[in-house]
Amino acid sequence: MQCFPGLVLALSSLLGALALLQLSLHLRVPSRYGKHEERLCRPRGRLPARCAWFLQELPSFLVPALLLALRSPPRLEPLGCRLLCCLFCWHYFYRTFIYPFFTRGRPFPLQLLFFGMLFCIYNGFLQGYYLIYCAEYPNDWCTDIRFTSGLLLFLLGMGINIHSDLLLRQLRKPGEVTYKIPQGGLFTYISGANYFGEIVEWFGFAIATWSLPAFAFAFFTLCCIGPRAYHHHRYYLKTFTDYPKSRKALIPFVF
Repeated sequence: MQCFPGLVLALSSLLGALALLQLSLHLRVPSRYGKHEERLCRPRGRLPARCAWFLQELPSFLVPALLLALRSPPRLEPLGCRLLCCLFCWHYFYRTFIYPFFTRGRPFPLQLLFFGMLFCIYNGFLQGYYLIYCAEYPNDWCTDIRFTSGLLLFLLGMGINIHSDLLLRQLRKPGEVTYKIPQGGLFTYISGANYFGEIVEWFGFAIATWSLPAFAFAFFTLCCIGPRAYHHHRYYLKTFTDYPKSRKALIPFVF
């Protein structure tokens, strides 16, 4: 397989367009799952949350891994391959093989699962294809300020995301599906601490790789889960009379 820059540009542009579509669809109306499902029509088909998250995230790990295995010869020498494995695949290893088996969410709509899997296949191919077959970095890239600052942001965002997920899990006992006020960590300042962490993480990845596909993905993440954090914040304010009024939706002290 060889690199086709036009394909990378086209797929990245489409991802950016999908991001704007997501923003326009869900800026006012939240996606119909989780705590926002009760206010909208309930989909018929569902899967348990653990199974759904596993199936949805799996392509984002398998597709780049398959592209890497098909590389001739299969090696990790180019820096793009190492970045893909150490950052992108590391995140999705956690999201696929660890996170689903601890989540205590409600059953997940099959329709959203289907579109989520399609996106993970699409994005997994785009990021993997670019980093394995197209990316070219100078020998001193690991000392470049873009790489070091991006890596720090990625690690910071992933740490915030994992810690926030842990705090959310601790709100419920096994079998519980009721919602409670999140406390601790960045939840002290924002309602969407887990979403904030993931947004920071992928913008860090984009800076570290300094690539159009990664920036398109970071932008998509912002447009997809940013509005969800906003709707979560509104839900908490309407549902809990004692919800902290000083807490923001997504960005501490700002928004």
